[in-house]
Amino acid sequence: MALCAARHGAPASTFRLIRMRARSGAPKARLYSLPAMTFPPVNEQMDLIRQDAVEVIPEEDLARKLERSVKTGRPLRVKQGFDPTRPDLHIGHAVSMRKLRQLQDLGHDVIFVVGDYTARVGDPTGRSETRPKLSPAEIEANATTYTDQVGRILDLARVRIEYNSSWLAPLDLGELLELTSSYTVARMLERDDFAKRYAERRAIAISEFLYPLMQAYDSVALQADIELGGSDQKFNLLVGRTVQERYDQEPQVCLIMPLLRGTDGELKMSKSYDNYVGIADAPEQQYGRTMSIPDALLEEWWRLAGDQRGDALETQIVRAKSEPYASKRELARRIVAIYNNEQAADAAAKHFDRLFREHAAPDEMPELELPLDSEALKHSPDGDVSALGLFVAAGLAASNSEAGRLIEQKALAVNDRLLEDRAERVPAATGQTVVLRRGKRQYTRVTFR
Repeated sequence: MALCAARHGAPASTFRLIRMRARSGAPKARLYSLPAMTFPPVNEQMDLIRQDAVEVIPEEDLARKLERSVKTGRPLRVKQGFDPTRPDLHIGHAVSMRKLRQLQDLGHDVIFVVGDYTARVGDPTGRSETRPKLSPAEIEANATTYTDQVGRILDLARVRIEYNSSWLAPLDLGELLELTSSYTVARMLERDDFAKRYAERRAIAISEFLYPLMQAYDSVALQADIELGGSDQKFNLLVGRTVQERYDQEPQVCLIMPLLRGTDGELKMSKSYDNYVGIADAPEQQYGRTMSIPDALLEEWWRLAGDQRGDALETQIVRAKSEPYASKRELARRIVAIYNNEQAADAAAKHFDRLFREHAAPDEMPELELPLDSEALKHSPDGDVSALGLFVAAGLAASNSEAGRLIEQKALAVNDRLLEDRAERVPAATGQTVVLRRGKRQYTRVTFR
């Protein structure tokens, strides 16, 4: 796997593109002279690239780039960035990652950009307020999980994983001023979420205006031919075209992919909304979360998450309307198989049946010991602990506030008894064991010490 040389010490010979920063202007690049590659005909490539895409901006530029690629034998450089604001990628991300895999299979160079520097700002897309800042340590910890997850979809032997801190961190003030001069505030305020916040007199940090420019500079540094992103990223990708032209580069083609709605059936899939199926989730969790989607979402999920084509896909779409439960079971099994294997899919289906058809807690579940003197538990002389603190300490809630919301939603239980009040206490003594449950699928066995 070719990783960023500056960060991982990979030999320069593994890269086709070598970046050399100049004191003024864009990073310069030179190409190694490699044997010419053979690509499918342009019309075949165009048809495959258009599949499931919302827009290709502009199509004529893509056709021209592909024609040149076929003529010269040089692969196109295709990039997409993912900010490690959370440790997990989900199957919503996989919609565009599968398109990256298709472009890999066509023979083009795919660059997976880990936005460890843009994550310090946080993508403001769709936000009504400034994102909370993450520390470098949090970003680094989240990013370490990405390689394994990427490898479940992309061919790691043929992907470049780049960290954008390698070119964004060294920018000096003069270079940053040059970058900011490539775009205007008026054009930034054309973006829907910025325009809405400005009209409502909600705060917009200057750093949020920098985010699209930093993402655009990724394209400059990598001399990207194509950039992928979800439909909510259209503005940012178009900024990349403008900024590349300012740096005397040919502008990239923007390949806009659809957003997969989450398990709630309404909002886009997101960790923030807790409506996701993680690529690295346990098979049982992937299966169970998929089974929770509304029937109305089945066709969309089969098209965008089921990784099927042709007659097999159309058969499932027809079945989704006549036999939604059977179709949903097959979809859940399919998703587990994609990110794990067939054996894991079989086991996840059996686990689901035991849990929901037989109403039995799983035989195997995460186990941990918690010290009674832990500050989070707030152990009292009466021999009980805070229910909120217990679920936070067990990793089933991110905070007391989230645990409280889950209690109000009737989503937390101790020994199969639903909690009803935020102030509830749970009896606890040394050596005592309790089974905690979040929702219908997440169990943890806790022993106090």
